[in-house]
Amino acid sequence: MKTAIVMGVGPERGLGAQLCERFATLDLDVFVVGRTQSKLDAVAQSIIAAGGSATAVVADATDESAVQALFSQVAEQGPLSAAIYNAGNASMGSIGEMTVEAFTDSWKICCFGGFLFGREAIRQMSSTGGTILYTSASASLRGVAGFGAFNSSKAGLRALAQAMSKENGKNGIHVGHVIIDGAINGEKIKTLAPEYYDKLGDEGMLKIESIVDVYEYLYKQPKSGWTFEVDVRTAIENW
Repeated sequence: MKTAIVMGVGPERGLGAQLCERFATLDLDVFVVGRTQSKLDAVAQSIIAAGGSATAVVADATDESAVQALFSQVAEQGPLSAAIYNAGNASMGSIGEMTVEAFTDSWKICCFGGFLFGREAIRQMSSTGGTILYTSASASLRGVAGFGAFNSSKAGLRALAQAMSKENGKNGIHVGHVIIDGAINGEKIKTLAPEYYDKLGDEGMLKIESIVDVYEYLYKQPKSGWTFEVDVRTAIENW
């Protein structure tokens, strides 16, 4: 059975979890990866209850040995077909007042972790091909006041993904970069920013299922028509 990895999985009504559930319906054994065991177990159990196959793994995206151990575990299970890096942190802070630690933490999660993940995925897919997808944001395209660390780390991730795509297409590895422009209508925003959630309303937030559709579309593309980058937003988003 072919396998898939989704790294950066949180609550069940979050993008990472919904990606896991969707890719499990594509006859893939999904590795559900994140930082909180209880959340990962809930997602994996939901997939198994629906007739799919899933394994919950706690791993730090910025720890090289942890990422390598994860991919070794996957290799024992079956050939890797899809690898999705969904880890990130929309860190805020003015550059003049920012600490080195705050800047470095943002870069490590968004960019460095993406490198570790992508490198190991490439190594496993070098002989079989496969799809590597990165969750990104409009921050990767432009600098915004108050988000200097996040902007620079996401821009770095985008450039890394482009280089990966150009290096590995000939080996049958499809690398995609998904720009999510706007707030996702999920548990995180509802819990952490309830006032913003109420202000935006359903029309002002991206539906998770609509975003997941984009990932499935990229995964299913034939070699004769690969897309590197897709941006997705609501109809009323000001961009």
